[in-house]
Amino acid sequence: MFTIEQIQVSHFLFAMGCLLALAHILGYLCERIYIPRVIGEVGAGIILGPSLLGYFYPQAYQWLFHGFPLEDQLFGLIYQIGLILLMFVSGLKFHTEFEKDDLKITSAITIGSSVLPFIIGWLVTSFIDLNKFVGAANDLLALKLIVCISIAVTSIPVISKIFIDLGIMKTRFAKLVVIIAGLHDILLWVVLGVATNLVAHHSNQLSYSDVLLSIGTTCLFLLGILFVLRVLFKHLTMNDRNIFFQSSNLGYVLVILFIACVLAYFFHVETIFGALLVGIAAKLYLPETVSEKIEEGVSNLSFSWFVPVYFATVGLQLDLAKSFDIYFFIQYLLIATFIQMTIVYFTCRLIKLNSLTSLNFGFAMNARGGPGIVLSTVAFMSGIINQEFFAILVMLALVTSWMTGTWLRFVIKNKWDLM
Repeated sequence: MFTIEQIQVSHFLFAMGCLLALAHILGYLCERIYIPRVIGEVGAGIILGPSLLGYFYPQAYQWLFHGFPLEDQLFGLIYQIGLILLMFVSGLKFHTEFEKDDLKITSAITIGSSVLPFIIGWLVTSFIDLNKFVGAANDLLALKLIVCISIAVTSIPVISKIFIDLGIMKTRFAKLVVIIAGLHDILLWVVLGVATNLVAHHSNQLSYSDVLLSIGTTCLFLLGILFVLRVLFKHLTMNDRNIFFQSSNLGYVLVILFIACVLAYFFHVETIFGALLVGIAAKLYLPETVSEKIEEGVSNLSFSWFVPVYFATVGLQLDLAKSFDIYFFIQYLLIATFIQMTIVYFTCRLIKLNSLTSLNFGFAMNARGGPGIVLSTVAFMSGIINQEFFAILVMLALVTSWMTGTWLRFVIKNKWDLM
């Protein structure tokens, strides 16, 4: 019990070490040429996966990542932990400070970049043959929701890193984008929870009651867990008699994180939703010094090990040589980019922002990055989408992130105003 052969441990550590090393090296090189790090990390998996190594040297690929029966499951465990920690840290980055003067801009762009692209995305699904992208769950309604989210989703981690690299993180523009992206993605994660809930309750004859049940369950979990976490963090955590918290702040919050993920599973909501909510609640209800200490502690380990391996494992699951329709991808990229950027641009113009500022917001909200990859991962694991559409969504997240970084760097280089 609780044992694994040493040769299997050695093999797994070697394979993971190769993946982790290449993820860090390529991520670093990407940052040196001003490309988002996540592109290099996913690229490591593409190089060592079936797309390249598996295509030219299939036996080497099989030996490295399928060398013994448990290896898939071990990588799957690290993959899931990385995903959960990524969402937890994303929640901890949620901005809670609003300037009254910025409320109009925040509200308008949040609605413009989430609700309207989602609605138009729903209309677009009528012109796409979704049957060739449906996953094992065979749920077209859930697939339509995923398409809508993929068009509207925005990346907080990637856009924040771009701002830091450009030295503009403390500007009004950067703060507004991060706040808007946070509010915007919470709305879309609720919809993702509904989509996965639909699959969990799937029946041959899907009725309105099934949809309402999924929405109700997701919202009930959202409100219930936030209420419990508020009481826990505000009234029970910062207490001298709480010896668990006194012994280890980070250990205490991690246990709460794990419990929230388990509760999410029992409510048929994706476990990442529980992780995101714990991060947001910790940011909202714990003292700032405590939440910053927790964020620093979990980020050091997560972004050194688990998160790079997660993104690299995403790359491992891509088989671009066999399961990637480049022509459809280009069409989908153009459609998603046009919808998101056009709506954000004209929303900004309606609230009297100038053309350049409107274009800057359009590019910023078009970066899908980490959340776009998380969306594709969850949809693929839930059986909503197949491997071909999984590859398309991952590449959409990577290319749009690169576009955003390139544009904003161009603006700064030419000394144009962000807003």
